[in-house]
Amino acid sequence: MTKSSTYDLEEVNGIGPKTAQLLQSKGIISARHLALFTPEELIEITDMTPDRAEKILRNARELVFGSRRAVKGSEMTKIYQELPRLTTGVKSVDKLLGGGLEPKATYEFAGEFGTGKTQLCHQLAVTVQLPRDKGGVGGACAYIDTEEAFSPNRVESIAKRFGIDPQQALDNVYVIKVINAADLEDRVKFDLVRLVEQNNVKLVVIDSIIALYRAEFRGRERLAERQQRLNYILDWLMRIAKIYNIYVVLTNQVIDVPLGYIEVKKPAGGNVLAHAVTHRFFLKKSRDDVRVMEVLDSPRLPHKATATFRITDRGVEDA
Repeated sequence: MTKSSTYDLEEVNGIGPKTAQLLQSKGIISARHLALFTPEELIEITDMTPDRAEKILRNARELVFGSRRAVKGSEMTKIYQELPRLTTGVKSVDKLLGGGLEPKATYEFAGEFGTGKTQLCHQLAVTVQLPRDKGGVGGACAYIDTEEAFSPNRVESIAKRFGIDPQQALDNVYVIKVINAADLEDRVKFDLVRLVEQNNVKLVVIDSIIALYRAEFRGRERLAERQQRLNYILDWLMRIAKIYNIYVVLTNQVIDVPLGYIEVKKPAGGNVLAHAVTHRFFLKKSRDDVRVMEVLDSPRLPHKATATFRITDRGVEDA
């Protein structure tokens, strides 16, 4: 991210040295970062008056985004075609995804334990570092680990397969450990944006998105509160994805839902998660060591379409 695209805080009309220092002390590092906030969020962390907060944010958006215009529907086809796709390193999965992951979107990979969710995330943490001509974007990865699932050894093994020095691969993965939902929210709003702006992070992984919320907000009496908080963090991730043109990948757990005389597996998180993510996939085990990825919901991918893959010592490969 270049300076011209981030802008210093004092370049925002109405922000002088004192206000810039205040914002920086609260963890806001640039005009682009500031533009992510709502007036209510800015008031909460700075005690600004509503009028001043709204004015500063309006000026920040104008500086960063300029005079945004409506885009014709006919132009969107070209825009989607020109998006830099990120390879998963698995041909069948890339084909299912329409050429790989697209930026400015969120991807949810749900499934039971052992279906390959975390393995796929580790592989993406490596492939994002590849040059454009090899399916990557030459960027780093921020890996937010909520379940102690991150494995440096796994990254090293996958890096060797793709011809990347293992130590270099690990140096380009920034692992963020979080202890509860509030910590996750703070890390996303501040630490994550700093890594995106200053450390060339192009891929954000949260493994898993639901674990902390299910653990902390127990019981039906706290379900509404849990869903509100979950919706809040998902909204922030989408803001960051759209503004910084990055890729966001979330893993999700499953729940058993009674259906007649049987129980079926469905992604956790309910309608909040279902509406918030762009592309949803369900991962499951098939014959032998084969895994299946199925499209649950997507605005651009065929419903129920599938791809198969295997998990090997070298990472995730075609079946």
